Amino acid sequence: MGRPQRFEHQRYLGDKRIQVVYDLDNPPEGDVIDELVASEAFATFGPDTLVEASNRGYRADDAALDAARSESA
Repeated sequence: MGRPQRFEHQRYLGDKRIQVVYDLDNPPEGDVIDELVASEAFATFGPDTLVEASNRGYRADDAALDAARSESA
């Protein structure tokens, strides 16, 4: 799956229903992002960082956490 066209300049996309943020550079397996975009229950963040998503009460999914850990190493 490629990056959703509407979010070509965003890295993080949050699910308002469950307060989880996904990393579009390292998306989860399956159709999670497609379903989220179709539901229209998403949020983007400015600045587009995990820290900002966390400030708004979102927690990172496993793929986003793994990517953040490997970037900081």
